[in-house]
Amino acid sequence: MSIYTKKGDSGKTSLMDGISVSKSDDRIELLGTIDELNSSIGLAKVIADHPLYDELARRQQELMQMMSGIADPRNPDHRFSKEETLILEEGIDHMESLFPRIKDSVLYGGCEQSARLDMARAVARRAERRFRKAAVNYGADPKAMQYLNRLSDYLYVAARYADYLVSAQEAQTS
Repeated sequence: MSIYTKKGDSGKTSLMDGISVSKSDDRIELLGTIDELNSSIGLAKVIADHPLYDELARRQQELMQMMSGIADPRNPDHRFSKEETLILEEGIDHMESLFPRIKDSVLYGGCEQSARLDMARAVARRAERRFRKAAVNYGADPKAMQYLNRLSDYLYVAARYADYLVSAQEAQTS
């Protein structure tokens, strides 16, 4: 089977439930942004040590679930539970307990890992805005929207923790 179907040549695509929509539809824009977020997390993941590598892989799986829920909103198997967000919050709390977080403005790019995580965080924020727009027009899973908000917080704290680890390592060697 070929990767191309030629069905999108007219500017239309189909959601999982078979509904044909314009490629400029808010839901398609949202799906594309979440796909970009997933790719950005993958870029951060490839240089991550364990356990961050495993955590980022888990976030990618959860984003795939979110995309399925957007493309097939009537399928309850794709809905988020409160548990996914609680796990993210626990991860944030744990990371924040490992280092003194700077309260001042942050200049991004303290190290390669944090720069990649900050890029993913910026895409997550854009996805949040697109999610809200799609939710207003078509409805959405509120727990998935909450998860996405918390994911951007998680990525922010992970980036600051990466900066901290590099600065602590540099302090030891000097």
